[in-house]
Amino acid sequence: MTDTGIARQLDKLGRITLPMELRKSLGIGEHESLHIFTEDDKIILKKASGAADIFTGSTEDLIEFEGKMVSKKSIKKLSKLAGLI
Repeated sequence: MTDTGIARQLDKLGRITLPMELRKSLGIGEHESLHIFTEDDKIILKKASGAADIFTGSTEDLIEFEGKMVSKKSIKKLSKLAGLI
């Protein structure tokens, strides 16, 4: 992990602004989607690379449902939780 030396404060709604230099260097444009992950005490932002499962972020075996992408694996897990399998 690289320390950029940049620190930002959260606003009242919990938002931060990513500095222009950082967005340019990572190729993040306006209105671009970022995936949010956590690992221990870290928050990780990753540039979205197209369609992904809304539950897991997986990009394999996707099906569109109600305008959202869901993987077949997630559908199977949800079916088990709902007692359908």
